[in-house]
Amino acid sequence: MIAIEEVRSRFIKHFDGKTGHVYASPGRINLIGEHTDYNGGFVFPGAVDTGIVAEIRANGTEDTVRAYAINRKDRVDFKLSDPNGPRTHWARYIYGMALEMRKVGVPVKGFNIAFAGDVPLGAGMSSSAAMTSCFGFGLNDIFGEEGHKASQWDLVFAGQATEHKYIGVNCGIMDEFASVFGKSGCLMRLDCRSREFQYFPFKPDGYRLVLLNSVVEHQLSGSPYNDRRNSCENVVKHIQAKHPEGKFETLRDCTWEQLEEVRAEVGEEDYTRAKFVLGEKDRVLAVCDALLEGDYEKVGEMMYKTHEGLSKDYEVSCEELDFLNEIAKENGVTGSRIMGGGFGGCTINLVRNDLYQKFIADAKKRFNEKYGHEPIVIDVVIGDGSRKLC
Repeated sequence: MIAIEEVRSRFIKHFDGKTGHVYASPGRINLIGEHTDYNGGFVFPGAVDTGIVAEIRANGTEDTVRAYAINRKDRVDFKLSDPNGPRTHWARYIYGMALEMRKVGVPVKGFNIAFAGDVPLGAGMSSSAAMTSCFGFGLNDIFGEEGHKASQWDLVFAGQATEHKYIGVNCGIMDEFASVFGKSGCLMRLDCRSREFQYFPFKPDGYRLVLLNSVVEHQLSGSPYNDRRNSCENVVKHIQAKHPEGKFETLRDCTWEQLEEVRAEVGEEDYTRAKFVLGEKDRVLAVCDALLEGDYEKVGEMMYKTHEGLSKDYEVSCEELDFLNEIAKENGVTGSRIMGGGFGGCTINLVRNDLYQKFIADAKKRFNEKYGHEPIVIDVVIGDGSRKLC
């Protein structure tokens, strides 16, 4: 995680020389359960030890925000009363969170903010959720009145609303949930329909988690992500029409038999995407059972099946990620799959300790030979969620 001193020095330099309070929120990994959150299914994420650190201080104005992005060396000033908000992409996360926090009763006024992050961008580790969670947590702490502060779930849904309304990504709640609720040494199984969740201690003896970043940057806003969500919603709509007596809000409410009933009506593309989601729901539950039994080989088997589904059925992989997955198989890696929304980013790999060095060396060598650069190796450490540092 970024050092407090690094953020504080820039905050003092770029504003009025006074200090505020410093907050942190993490990025996340997801062991299994992709594209299931907006379908009401299960996910199995954990917070990591990298993320966003921000210093925030009320500046005495009604609605003027002065923001500095340290990594980009970019400053943007804007007013919360501006209906269009700032044009700068990163500043829209701050603008959106401030407005959404107001909607849940936090009387946000003008503030200064400087922030930095060490979540690899485009790696599928949700740097965007780390931002919204960090900004929301800080604004809640500074402006929330005693007895009327936003809840952790308020922060999650404010982050999701920011993505939807101000960024253009119709995401589910997994990323923001993991960033807000994360706990060191634990993964979390979240039921995205009921919002019930459970912590699972994750200290796999003899194994380690490692990400291989293909350095292929993905762009989730716009059609690629939203098209897949639309496919899922279209299938639900057709199932509901066939079964008006039932209540079908997401694919979580649908059975395999009902999916088969509408196959011809929805078309093969939408059918195939929905098939992946139903299978992924089952795989998450299988992984939970396997972890309780200490069966990491079963966990790995499910990870490989998820990758195949994401690549062939949901079509969100890419050549580079499929190549990294194949290298993992050939090196005897227990489990490997694309992680995140897709179209680039990382594979997440469950590797036996005795195979780790050979696997990493082979992946670097072969990937470099084929694509002209090595994948970035990111060893996973499970960390805490949103918090105040000072």
